[in-house]
Amino acid sequence: MDELKDLFPGYDPDSLRIVQAAYDIAATALKDQTRGNGKPFIEHPVNVALIAAREIGLPAGCIAAVFLHEAMRMNPDITIDKLKALIHSCSSEPENAPEDFGKDVYTMVDGLNKIALIKPKDTRLEADNYKKLIVSYSRDPRVTVLKLADRLEVMRNLDLFPKLSRERKILETLMLYIPLAHQLGLYNMKSEMEDIYFRYAEPEQYRAITNKLKSTEDDRHRLMTDFIEPLKKKLSDAGIKYKLKIRTKTAWSIWKKMQKQKVPFEGVFDVFAIRFIIDCEPDRKIEHDLCWKVFSYVTEEYESDTKRLRDWLSNPKPNGYESLHITVKNRQGAYLEVQIRTKRMDEMAESGLASHWSYKGIKHEATLDSWLSSVRATLEHPQSGNPSAGYYEDDLPQPPSKEIFVFTPSGELRRLPVGASVLDFAFDIHSNLGVKCTGGKVNGKAVSIKEKLSTGDVVEIMTGKNQKPNSGWLGFVVTSKARTKIRQMLSEEEFKKASDGKELLERRLKNWKMDISDEDLAALLKKRGYKTLNAFYAAIGEGELDINDIKSYILEQDRKEAPETPVAVQQPVKGSRQEDRTENGPVVIESMQSTKGFDIRMSKCCNPVYGDDIFGFLSQKEGIKIHRISCPNAARLLEKYPYRVLKARWSTAQSLSSFQVELRITADLEPSVINEIFDVVNSFKASIRAFNFTENNKHDAYLITARISVPSDMELDKVISQIRALRNIQKVNRG
Repeated sequence: MDELKDLFPGYDPDSLRIVQAAYDIAATALKDQTRGNGKPFIEHPVNVALIAAREIGLPAGCIAAVFLHEAMRMNPDITIDKLKALIHSCSSEPENAPEDFGKDVYTMVDGLNKIALIKPKDTRLEADNYKKLIVSYSRDPRVTVLKLADRLEVMRNLDLFPKLSRERKILETLMLYIPLAHQLGLYNMKSEMEDIYFRYAEPEQYRAITNKLKSTEDDRHRLMTDFIEPLKKKLSDAGIKYKLKIRTKTAWSIWKKMQKQKVPFEGVFDVFAIRFIIDCEPDRKIEHDLCWKVFSYVTEEYESDTKRLRDWLSNPKPNGYESLHITVKNRQGAYLEVQIRTKRMDEMAESGLASHWSYKGIKHEATLDSWLSSVRATLEHPQSGNPSAGYYEDDLPQPPSKEIFVFTPSGELRRLPVGASVLDFAFDIHSNLGVKCTGGKVNGKAVSIKEKLSTGDVVEIMTGKNQKPNSGWLGFVVTSKARTKIRQMLSEEEFKKASDGKELLERRLKNWKMDISDEDLAALLKKRGYKTLNAFYAAIGEGELDINDIKSYILEQDRKEAPETPVAVQQPVKGSRQEDRTENGPVVIESMQSTKGFDIRMSKCCNPVYGDDIFGFLSQKEGIKIHRISCPNAARLLEKYPYRVLKARWSTAQSLSSFQVELRITADLEPSVINEIFDVVNSFKASIRAFNFTENNKHDAYLITARISVPSDMELDKVISQIRALRNIQKVNRG
């Protein structure tokens, strides 16, 4: 007890009994453990406890948590349930040992134990995730503070670690622990860790800057002495009690400013500041009046740069920081930064009770910031009374609750929203793993794909080669990645069924020697309640729609549309204007007296549509083929076979005809874009006759080929224009 009393002189007897009991358990558990320097490992928790007690001012319960955590970390057989039994069996003074450590101590120990299991694979890439994980494990906010004390002790003893371990620890410190120390307002701790990092990461630059700071130390003191000399009498006559302090930037801060401003050491404007700390009663009005009075004396004596005035008295920072900052030029032409504050303000700033998130540009996240601010309230207003009682679980500030952090079996960290399932986790790892997921193992226990995950879970995914997504999956996944991929797979499945259904319908219609017009098809879709042609064909493919019902519908429409009297076909009169041209369907061939015996077909290489500029080409086996003037083959045909080229134009009978055109579309990998294309086509006098798409993962795009039926080029232009206007469309070309 005497030894601990010397180490922790600020604790009362009750507090020391708790610390002693925890120390005894740790000493027993760690008796065979040594550090890299050969000294007993108990040296580490003792040093951490001293930082927590002396440098941060944490109560005895926190010190006990440090010792108990190290005992459990190095001795897996010790559990929280066993700690109470160990109090007397390990105690050096059983008669003085407490009965229990208290619930808040156990809460802190549990948090420290969980944080100790974090093994970052790549701190640089995962810094934000791991930082949030540390905070999420800190059910008691003092856990984060204790973890920072632990890391500071490690940094002070980096030479004990092998080179690879040392490099990993300094990187973790820079990316994880220094930002956390800053957010908690533990500035002295933050500055020391920064300088230690700098010393190991950039040893040459560190030596250069620290040596320059040492060599200019006398100059700074002389500047301060010269600065205050003409002000002494004014301040004394005004009855202002104060002390001066030189605040010198850390080597790391100076180095960062040199890099940012691209200047040498001598070019850093504010290597140090002269700080007035006014001693007065903590009344805000009195404090402000005195600060402004000192400010007026300084600016009367020295030329000030008003552009660099920072008034955080009238408008304190959001974190509560209060001070006046002004830059002045002394008689030798040197610029000095002067800070004016009261003793209360200085203690608030120096002790870390004011957060500097916005001031220093630390990444701001409202939820995390709000919770970290509760840490400050806890440290500033500790509960009095029995130190082992502290505050209980229901009173603890809540960590951020919108995210969870889970691990793969290899230790890779994944961040997911609260409510995420095993299936969400599978899709987060890889889409192909998600679509084949049949279940998983959470912490070694087999669970279904619907199982909700919690922070710290280790998840292994089980797959099956025959597994396929179904619409029920959308009812419990919460991540956008999972929902998007599931919808995409369901759409692909629908297209496959639609392809089968379309093939079946075409085969049956051919056998029945029947056809169905686009108008009748559109009317049938509307009658049956199908929004898209794809859904109609899929229903046929799945057997939901009886194909014989379609046959009955066609026969019914034929009966309705059968003409009551035969229509006579008017023959051209010899010698009339029609003598040199012949009409066959929608096309008039002007270069032939008769097309009898010739089929007139639309060329598949360019798919002409009514309104296009066209010409006819007399082929050897397929009759007359109609090409667009802009056809890719037009130049070759016109040049090599001019004697087979025929003048052609569209007849006035076009309104009774329809033409098939191929569109080639490139679109973003967004499943909804497929239905959007169908909706556009169906909104005009057009219909889709064939539709195929492939996924181009290299360019993250769908490559879509659509064959559509349209009555004219004007209608086609409308369709293409509207498809191009869709949000996820990259390119549309006519085939």
